[in-house]
Amino acid sequence: MNQFDKRWNGGVQDLPLVSIVIPALDEELTIGEFVDWCFEGLRRAGVSGQVLIVDSSTDRTSEIAESKRAEVLRVPKRGLGRAYIDAIPYIRAKYVIMGDADLTYDFREIQPFIEKFEEGFEFIMGSRFRGSIEPGAMPLLHRYFGTPITTLLLNIVYGTHFSDIHCGMRGITLSRLKSMALKSQSWQYASEMIIKAVHLEMKTSEVPVRFHKDHVGRQSHLKRIGWYAPWQAGWLTLETLFIHGADFFIAKPGWILFLLGVIGIACLYNGPINILGKLSFSLHWMLLFLLSALIGLQAVLMGFLAKYIYGIRSRMDSIILPYFSIGRAILISSGIGILGFFNTFALIWLYISDDYQLPQQIGVESFRAVAGLGLIISGFIYFSFSLIYNAFSLYHPVNSRKNDLI
Repeated sequence: MNQFDKRWNGGVQDLPLVSIVIPALDEELTIGEFVDWCFEGLRRAGVSGQVLIVDSSTDRTSEIAESKRAEVLRVPKRGLGRAYIDAIPYIRAKYVIMGDADLTYDFREIQPFIEKFEEGFEFIMGSRFRGSIEPGAMPLLHRYFGTPITTLLLNIVYGTHFSDIHCGMRGITLSRLKSMALKSQSWQYASEMIIKAVHLEMKTSEVPVRFHKDHVGRQSHLKRIGWYAPWQAGWLTLETLFIHGADFFIAKPGWILFLLGVIGIACLYNGPINILGKLSFSLHWMLLFLLSALIGLQAVLMGFLAKYIYGIRSRMDSIILPYFSIGRAILISSGIGILGFFNTFALIWLYISDDYQLPQQIGVESFRAVAGLGLIISGFIYFSFSLIYNAFSLYHPVNSRKNDLI
């Protein structure tokens, strides 16, 4: 049992309103003043608070923090995201404010976060761009390229309106932090939090924050790692967007391809068509539409499976997913297959009647046979996915939560 465990088991009766939770790694130069900032911020806001330092240091960070009345949780060095995950059982307040212990974020000014909490917001992002950035505080590459580009990408993919997704100062209610079930062990936690806040339909806001340059004599962790650290952090952000972006990168394009294919097949079901005497669509186009529909269907189903893997539930999913039960899947896929067979029967009959020779002219039977083939393959894809989905849900159940979301 570490020192924090002893203090915890001692039984603190008065629950604070705000917990300031801060990972620290070798911050003996700044930690003392930082903890003073935290308590000053709580005093200015007129609220009770817990200052919890999650420390993986090899220097005197823990000793100094405790001398300033902060609570210290000693954990192995396993990454920034993991530090927040480790801290969750020890957070005692209703509201949580996160950040860095390097004096770059001004924790004397936490009142705007608390005001937003009291207004009912559940996830509150700080924004350096809507606040102030001290000259020299942010490298030009970060300020004018990395942060704006990755923020824009996330906003496009998830339909959000954040201005600074990399701001480390942010607030969240403890209940919502737990419901996020964070997985990222390193810098990716920042993007994962935003993405899951969107999926969980949290009430979200932004507040301006002040961003200071590094304390004299302190070197940032990115600089300690090396010149490639910003690029590595940027790639980790993009990787998080891809991993958690099944809706955008798989399902949404899948729906477009599927609907385009279905419409094209329906239009050509009774034979070739001509639009305005200039655009002709024949059997070759129908085969292309068939390919589009099948690829789209597969993408849509893979999107559902990906969302299940990382626990996302939307209201639309709650309506659609029951159709993947084995009983319904057997009935529906059988019906689709039978309908497909009836559409191909005319061409098969012509083939048999003509001594097993295909007709020389492409008639309406060929077009309907392509549609029938699409139905048969679609039924097989749907049934196969239903089997996989049910097998996966049996061995990896996802508990339903409030509003059918994780």
